[in-house]
Amino acid sequence: MFVLAAAVILCAMGRFSRGQTDASSCLNASLDCESLQIGQYYCADPLIDNETQQEFGCSKAERFVKVDCFPVAGICCSGLLYDGRTAAFKRKVPCHWTNGKKFSVALLLSIFLGWLGIDRFYLGFPALGMLKFCTFGFMLIWTLADILLIAIQVVRPADGSDYIVDRYGPGLFRIDSDNLTYVLPPGT
Repeated sequence: MFVLAAAVILCAMGRFSRGQTDASSCLNASLDCESLQIGQYYCADPLIDNETQQEFGCSKAERFVKVDCFPVAGICCSGLLYDGRTAAFKRKVPCHWTNGKKFSVALLLSIFLGWLGIDRFYLGFPALGMLKFCTFGFMLIWTLADILLIAIQVVRPADGSDYIVDRYGPGLFRIDSDNLTYVLPPGT
């Protein structure tokens, strides 16, 4: 609804007409491509490193990577008419920084050796690992709780990194409601 209202306003201002089909009508367009509304562009997926399962260029400090974004076919911005296949700008998207801790290893250590605290040592919590070792996992109650907390990924590595899991595997990510919508790339 908002995009439709914005198109009506832009049309009334003479910056956008629904029937634009040639590049000459875009020469007077002063709309910057980075200020396109949601749904008027789509962004490519970031490239994934097969070994670490994190996006190329992802770092602990920033946790964002830049991806190419493409205005959909027929959109005029920065004085050009786009066909939906030409990148116009880059946008920062969140990435998942990993540091070598595998989810499957952490879960298996918690299930089989959690009563000795080995899972906490593996994740970088030596004090909690020693406490679990001395109390036999607080008589297995703490062990059962840790199995659950690691399985639902509440307990993560101590350095703040994400687990290494398959990109489309059992990873749990919080989904926040926001205004990001995507248009399918041409040819899909």
